[in-house]
Formats: sequence, C-alpha cells, structure tokens
Amino acid sequence: MQRRTFVTATAATAATLAAPMLRAQTLPNGPVRIIVGFAPGGGTDALARLVGQKLQAMWNLTVVVENRAGASGVIAADMVSKAPPDGNTLLMAHINSHALAPGLMPKLGYVVERDFTPLTLVGVTPNLLISNNDQPAKTVAELVALCKANPGKVTFGSAGQGSAQHLALESFKLAAGVFALHIPYKGSGPMLTDLMGGQIGYSFDTMTAATPHVKSGKVRAIAQTRAKRASGHPTVPTMAESGFPGFEATTWYGLVGPGKMPPAIAQRMNEDINKVLLMPDVKEKLDLYGAEDGGGSAQQFADFIRTEQVKWSKVIKDAKVTIDS
Repeated sequence: MQRRTFVTATAATAATLAAPMLRAQTLPNGPVRIIVGFAPGGGTDALARLVGQKLQAMWNLTVVVENRAGASGVIAADMVSKAPPDGNTLLMAHINSHALAPGLMPKLGYVVERDFTPLTLVGVTPNLLISNNDQPAKTVAELVALCKANPGKVTFGSAGQGSAQHLALESFKLAAGVFALHIPYKGSGPMLTDLMGGQIGYSFDTMTAATPHVKSGKVRAIAQTRAKRASGHPTVPTMAESGFPGFEATTWYGLVGPGKMPPAIAQRMNEDINKVLLMPDVKEKLDLYGAEDGGGSAQQFADFIRTEQVKWSKVIKDAKVTIDS
C-alpha cells in the first residue's frame, strides 16, 4: 500500500513538473527575430513592431525586428527560408516576396509552398495614391491628364522593382493608357522621405506606411485601391469611384516561419498572433493603417497566398512586366 502510494505520488509530481516543460516546447528557446524585408519606416516594419511588442509580453521572450532591405523583400525571404525551423526566426511576409516574386523571378532561391510555414495573415490594406503637397494634380482625372501631357516625366516612387507599389503603378498605366516614370527605392521609408521632399511626385504606397504622413498633412491622399473605402480613410475615394471600375491593388502582410517548423510551435504561434490581432489597441492601430481581414488559421493563410500568386501572375503576364521594367 505504501509503495503504491509512493509510486502514485511520484507520478503525480512528475506530471506536475512536466506540464510547464510541455508548454515551453510550444515556444522557441531563446530570442525571436522577426525579419522585415524593407527599411525602417515602412508599412511592413510598422506592423512587425506592433505585433512583435505584444508577442514579447505574451511569450516572455525577447522579440526583435530586424530589417534586411533589398530586392522588394526577396532578400529577407530568402534568408528566412534557409533559417533553422526552430521558431527563433520569423518573417513578416509580404505580397512582394510571396505572391509577386514567384511570377517575376524565374530563378527565385526559394519555393513559397515548400520553404515556409504559414502562421497567420496579419492584414490586407489598400494602397493609397499619394502625392506631395506641391503637385498640381489633386484628383485621379487630373493626374491622368498630367501624365498624358507629360509622357515619361511624371514620377512615381515605389518600395522597389517588382513591389506591390510598382505593380499598382503598372496596372494604372495600363488602365489609363499613360506612360509615367517609375523610381524604385529600398522600402517605403526612404521613398516617402523623397516624396515629401519633392524629389518624386506620386506613389501608390501602402496605406500602412502612408497614413501617418497623410494624417499629419505632409502628403496628399488622392485615391485608395480597394473596392470599398477603408474605415481609416472614409473621405478618400476609391479608384473605382474615380473612373476606374474594377481597379484593385492591395498589399498584405503575414507572419511565416521557415519550412518544416514543429507543428506545436506553429499552432501556438497562430493562436497567439490571433489573440494579439484582437487586442483593442492593436485593432485601433490596424484600423488606422487600413489593415483589415487579418487572423484565421494557418491553412486559410496558405490558401490566400496561393490565390494571390495566381491573380498576380496573370497581371504580370498580361502587362508584360519584368523585374527590370
């Protein structure tokens, strides 16, 4: 009897001690890096820092954002695709690296479906057609007229060759029948600096990156590129309302890890990122940035990525866009 009691007590004690260990195995050991493929100050960077701060408090782990700008986010994605799948290295994936690059770069160093573990979609935003305050065109119609009167001279900045902003511009050029000059940068941050300084005139920039400057009056919002107006910019007309029915060019962001991450860690991260996205102060920021429709399962995010790849590969083909265009 005494031996049975001792064995039972020992087993109960072992189970009690093992419980925290089992919970701990659903999180990485050590600090977590969220890699961002653009310079500080852009939309991807802003959302990564917003989510990262909350995950740091939730996980009681150091979570840092690391910027690896270049090739419209592809350099960062390539780096994460080759990182150990232990959960210590994540990527704030972006439409550029996961939906556009596969159609633009035949020699891409990674395969999205094979080399990444989708975690959670963080948000989908319209792009904002913006200008600095000195530009003469204040509506889409006026901008079309300006481009037609000055072919190849009206400048549009983007976060890089083959970026979402670049593809939005190419779509606009096709729809409007105009020729404009594309100026690529290494992210929205440096592009916005030049736009506000007057070095370039216009951009189809991410709403996340552009919103603070629109709200402060440093840049002018002309139109937004989703079918409906974002709640954060209720007075800014859509491109459809401005004479371009069916025009839609969004930017999206989501957290992914390297391929073959342990399922328990991936599931825990999905659940916790969903919790972060529902926090009132986070929702307020997401609404301000126009980032909508975030959250959901990892499988839903994987399906979304595939749908975006199909959509944009057709646009790239129809518009005959190459990485050097």
